[in-house]
Amino acid sequence: MTTEESLRPQSLMLTFLGDQVLGRDVCVYSGSVIDVFARAGIGEQATRSTLTRMVNRGLLRRQREGRRMYFGLTEHSEAVLRDGERRIWQTGAVNRQWDGTWTLLGFSLPESWQRQRHDLRSKLTWSGFGPLFSGLWIAPGEVDVAELVADLGLSAHVKVFRAHADTGMDIGAMIDETWELAELAERYEQFVRRWQPWETATASPEEALARRLVLQSEWLQTIRRDPRLPVKHLPDDWPAEQAEKTFRAVHERLTPPARDASERLLDLVPVRPDQA
Repeated sequence: MTTEESLRPQSLMLTFLGDQVLGRDVCVYSGSVIDVFARAGIGEQATRSTLTRMVNRGLLRRQREGRRMYFGLTEHSEAVLRDGERRIWQTGAVNRQWDGTWTLLGFSLPESWQRQRHDLRSKLTWSGFGPLFSGLWIAPGEVDVAELVADLGLSAHVKVFRAHADTGMDIGAMIDETWELAELAERYEQFVRRWQPWETATASPEEALARRLVLQSEWLQTIRRDPRLPVKHLPDDWPAEQAEKTFRAVHERLTPPARDASERLLDLVPVRPDQA
């Protein structure tokens, strides 16, 4: 089995750690990670390189036990994983609770700041914003961008407001003009086509463990690209709900055998207080 080309080893690693380590005060043996990732189509060298990079970035920490090296979470990675957990299981893919609030962000940067402009636009897109006009971006709901803007050193160049649309404005048309709905819908439809057969398929415990790892990583990648636009202003056939049903059904089917495999394959040790 091979993963999608767009699915990075670090995304798989975070999913794996969220499943097997988060909230358990344990570290996992590197050899166990290599074994599981091999079953998901990731080679040993790529897995080792990912572990090293994540240690260097403060996302993982090492704990040696005899001749074996184990890896555990840091405060940073735990926060990232908690956010992903909320996004999957609580926030969800369909926004039915929108209260009519929009976040508006305006910016004006010097013409020579091309890199800063690119970085800001990329971060805004990732945070659910779309370009209403060239220097005015909009996102549904109340989005806190203070940290994002500060990290880029652009606080003095950005203004943020909360707003409601005027009566009579065609919100559906505005959404269609601001976000690439066809591209987003296609992501959901591809997810359904890829995973719906697994609602009834059978898998060995080892395959189920690897499949569930890829399933969760792909689903989180899909919904993180979704600005969670209010469903009442989206097309009637919006595919997010069907995709979410597919995800939950396949996850439920794969979980029992995957849990059996993880209990047999994974070497876990408690976090040592002097190492935490």
